Amino acid sequence: MNKRVVILGAGESGVGAALLSKKLGFDTFVSDLSEIKDNFRRELDDAGISYEEKKHSEELIFNADIVVKSPGIPDKVAMLVALREKGIEIVSEIEFAARYSKAKYVCITGSNGKTTTTLLTYHILKNAGINVGLAGNIGQSLARQVAEADDKEWYVLELSSFQLDGMYQFRADIAILMNITPDHLDRYEYKMENYIQSKFRVIQNQTEEDAFIYCLDDENITKELERREIKARQYPFSNVTEVRAGAFCHNDEIQIKVKEDVMSVFTEQLAIQGQHNRYNTMAAGIVARLFQIRKPAIRESLISFKGVEHRLERVLSVRGMEFINDSKATNVNSTWYALESMKTDVIWIAGGVDKGNDYSELMQLAGQKVKALICLGVDNKKLLDNFQGVIPTIVECGSMHEAVKSAYYLGEKGDTILLSPACASFDLFDSYEHRGREFKECVRNL
Repeated sequence: MNKRVVILGAGESGVGAALLSKKLGFDTFVSDLSEIKDNFRRELDDAGISYEEKKHSEELIFNADIVVKSPGIPDKVAMLVALREKGIEIVSEIEFAARYSKAKYVCITGSNGKTTTTLLTYHILKNAGINVGLAGNIGQSLARQVAEADDKEWYVLELSSFQLDGMYQFRADIAILMNITPDHLDRYEYKMENYIQSKFRVIQNQTEEDAFIYCLDDENITKELERREIKARQYPFSNVTEVRAGAFCHNDEIQIKVKEDVMSVFTEQLAIQGQHNRYNTMAAGIVARLFQIRKPAIRESLISFKGVEHRLERVLSVRGMEFINDSKATNVNSTWYALESMKTDVIWIAGGVDKGNDYSELMQLAGQKVKALICLGVDNKKLLDNFQGVIPTIVECGSMHEAVKSAYYLGEKGDTILLSPACASFDLFDSYEHRGREFKECVRNL
């Protein structure tokens, strides 16, 4: 009997899963509640894959043997609950694709820093000549790459909690957990414990042959580790504590220790600066040493890495003011790192869709560094309630053009204009990328 694979969602991961399913000879159907983008619709047409858009037809979905779900669809949706009650398997695109690939995986998750760490790790491995691909929550989907017979020996995967929630048999050869801070709690019944368990799925199925790299300075991680028996070899990294195996930073020198061998690099040599990037560098550096890449090659890659668009990205200097695009900061902890790394007075642009934010951890930094807050969102009440009396000047704006103009007039030579929203973007923008691009365009038009 021909296996029927139904894919819910026709974005990059959904279309990738559909292409792989079709290639494997399965009866493939794609269903998307929204309108499918033209480029993805063309791909489905060209591949002869049947699909529907702007609806979910139960008679075409409930006859599935397996459902591959977009990470954006919450597990509590009535259709998914009904599918599970019928005993139909529901998996993520990563889980589905990995079943048909012989590759090994470096898997990176965390509330913050995972994109930079993923790209930095990929940069180091690729420069060292390793047959490595990049997938997950970034770039082309894993399923697409497996379908295109572009299967690699290794993949570096950036994994969100939503992707991990749909992964069951998958095993990470090297798992990295950067940090766990409150984020997406609306998807986890506003319970931090549920979110922590989701992040720790990155080490499920690991054996003694595998490696687990994690931040020793993160209280949520260390508390959870006390409750667990970890099979994999452990490599913690820290800005505070010297470790026997792993990495730590002391007096602006990062030391990486793997198998009794020590490698060091000075933070001033790194292309990416700031405390958060020390963590990213330590995690990627441990991976590089596990691969036994030569130390000069690792240093060269660390020095040449250019960073990530929309993550503390320098845009322009206008009238002596630096404009920084940190649109990827969609939670409070990301913004904490951004403000912590600022060396001048800051005009801070923030706001958007609040995900259950607790702004208390930003109070001290905001009081020390921020001279003006520009609230850019449909509903700014929470920002206003928290920062009135902490930040001298607070302005509300309804568009990016208005926000950038206000920042320009409020700023002086030597100030930094920082877009670091601490919120999701969906009230005024399609995505954090759309928000970041608009910011850059408005700055260039000053």
